[in-house]
Amino acid sequence: MIELRHVVKAFGSGETAVRAVNDLSFVCPPGSFWAMMGPSGSGKSTVLHLIAGLTPPTSGSVLVDGADVAKMNSAEAAALRRRRIGYVLQTFNLMPFLTAAENVGMPLVLDGVKQREVDARVKDALAMVNMSHRAAHYPTHLSGGEQQRVAIARALVIRPAIVLADEPTGNLDRAGGRVIMDLIHDINERTGVTVLLVTHDPVFAAYARRVLRLVDGALQQDMPLTEESPDGDIGIAG
Repeated sequence: MIELRHVVKAFGSGETAVRAVNDLSFVCPPGSFWAMMGPSGSGKSTVLHLIAGLTPPTSGSVLVDGADVAKMNSAEAAALRRRRIGYVLQTFNLMPFLTAAENVGMPLVLDGVKQREVDARVKDALAMVNMSHRAAHYPTHLSGGEQQRVAIARALVIRPAIVLADEPTGNLDRAGGRVIMDLIHDINERTGVTVLLVTHDPVFAAYARRVLRLVDGALQQDMPLTEESPDGDIGIAG
């Protein structure tokens, strides 16, 4: 579960301070697929950074499964990202000198996981994104859509509770973007991982069950596209 309680994130100080996030509160239940929309500079990516412990809030609480990320030290926040939060970016951030399989396995290697388990989990993650046949290829030999699928596998290999996806279709054409969104939707349905997506595209936001619209760091609209019952079943809103 992700919970923000009256979160403020300000950059700068005094009269020049800018509130990137302005008194934002929401509760995202486990297994949800939510999207955040809003104009550039509305605070969407900053919210993801706060949840991942990449930046601390100026005030308020950011809770992941009940633990306040704002109170974690840098080592604890790094451990949270390595073991609980998968991150997918607009830029694929693959290491060009590593194969697809080696890129996917890197988070586990850095976390000290034994090689036999690394190999097994990499195999499963690549299969989940339909990239098993490209495991030995280097990023320069992959299309943009294939590179993003490898990046998604890298996020999934840690078996996260949460996937934060920041404009994952931003470097792809419309057809490639649909493939990635179909994949993310399918992974959410099959695994129950919580997905929080940032997008500018209303077509891709429509894959989510709920859309939050931010303006100037504040919640302007909260739009349920489906309803979640207390037992986790999904029904059509309205």
